[in-house]
Amino acid sequence: MTGLLQDHVSRQAEARPDATAVVMAGTALTYAQLESQSSQLAQMLVRLGLHHGDRVCLLAEKAPMTIAAMLATLKAGGTYVPVDLASPAVRVAKIVRSADPTTVLVLGAAGARMYSALAPQDVFAPHATVGTLDDAASVDVSITPSFTVGDLSAVDARAPSLRASPSDPAHLLFTSGSTGDPKGVVITHASVIAFLDWALPYFDIRPGQRISGHPPLHFDLSTFDIYGSLRAGAELHLVPPSVLLPRQLADFISSSQLTQWFAVPSALSYMASYGGLPEQGFASLERVLWCGEVLPPRVLIQWMQAVPWARFTNLYGPTEATIASSYFTLPALPQEDLEAIPIGRACTGEELLVLDEHLNPVSAGERGELYIGGTGVSPGYWRDPERSAGGFLPDPRPGRAGERLYRTGDLARLGSDGEFYFLGRTDSQIKSRGYRIELGEIEAALSAVSAVAECAVVGIPSDGFEGVAVGCAYSLAADAALESAALRSALQDRLPSYMLPSRWMPMDALPKNANGKIDRRRVQALFLAAQPTEVVSP
Repeated sequence: MTGLLQDHVSRQAEARPDATAVVMAGTALTYAQLESQSSQLAQMLVRLGLHHGDRVCLLAEKAPMTIAAMLATLKAGGTYVPVDLASPAVRVAKIVRSADPTTVLVLGAAGARMYSALAPQDVFAPHATVGTLDDAASVDVSITPSFTVGDLSAVDARAPSLRASPSDPAHLLFTSGSTGDPKGVVITHASVIAFLDWALPYFDIRPGQRISGHPPLHFDLSTFDIYGSLRAGAELHLVPPSVLLPRQLADFISSSQLTQWFAVPSALSYMASYGGLPEQGFASLERVLWCGEVLPPRVLIQWMQAVPWARFTNLYGPTEATIASSYFTLPALPQEDLEAIPIGRACTGEELLVLDEHLNPVSAGERGELYIGGTGVSPGYWRDPERSAGGFLPDPRPGRAGERLYRTGDLARLGSDGEFYFLGRTDSQIKSRGYRIELGEIEAALSAVSAVAECAVVGIPSDGFEGVAVGCAYSLAADAALESAALRSALQDRLPSYMLPSRWMPMDALPKNANGKIDRRRVQALFLAAQPTEVVSP
């Protein structure tokens, strides 16, 4: 199916206007209401000067109205940029400066606080339009809005006419960058729709089904939750950020009568390890999906034993390839000695290649670097041709002129069973709790602390819910005195919580290799060998 993402909602609103579209914490919007509210906001954006391709920054909490704001941006011909409100303002400022939005939409007390923190830094253009989308933001005296949510009722509820293309960017998603600056991945309408073309029939997502919206809205997995639900005419049940504990998540699944639960493996592990799997299972669940990191087989077995009637699928894919590029559905309960869950086979329209350092294919069973081609590959990084050239390469195969491959930085092999297997990373990037983290960004933030002489941040395989823990070894400058807890506290103003190291190792001097560089493999080995008393977890 071609077209634009917002068209799916318009079709559902016409066919099933009274059906529930989005639900969260007692607030629900029907498809007719979602269509009307998003169209009114789109008209306001156009009236105030939004042009085709302009960026709209969403300083917005997770809420049904935020989903309407995303659709409104698309209807107005813009590109939305969802922001992590839990990140430090200094990091969000980098994202906003890079995105260069012409419009800022604020929703919720957390959104208003972030706007108040950013405004003095002059990150917004002087001519930027500011809209407040709820009363919590509208009453904040630090914001002088161009319009408020109350102004929308007088606006035409028909979507504005515009000329747009499926190749237009729908949104920018900013991920961790090794230089310390987050990088914006451009995601087009066409790439998302191509994934939905495969996913909806494969998972049999139907009108009236109840789909979870667990990830934060700046996380790429939420794209499937949102647009998969809305295109199918299903109900999107947004999980409030306050629902954190395993039994709270279990209660949410049960009370919402979810038919699909899609989460990062750390959430599944957390629930399985700390009482989040009820003895009677989840009667309504038809399928459980995960993506973003490795799920321990023992956790998968616990889930499959608790919900034996559900279908379990592992999805794999970086943000740069739009939601997911491969899938593996478990045919049966695996054996206890299962070593790894495959990342499976390419989704329709996608292609996985395992290549050597010369971009030649390796033989089945051999280790190589994983490249992705096909419909999901992003056009590149926002306003960053150098990074784009390093990550997105011309397809070297004969007859593939004009096609591109994304270099994932993941190691993989093709098994004799025809399935692909993930084998780890080639660089300093890890996945922890579902988040992609550049360890270099953490080191850059640590290096800005004057008391730190040198540091090394490494990923540490963990049996805990995070999958991979972040460890920091460091030495202090002469005469400096700083405990690990204080150093971690200093980072809280520079990094989001999921990037903060959980394991710390103070050292007189860090180990070096023959070239005089910090030996990170040795540092990682020291963490792995350390006794609990040697590792501080503030």
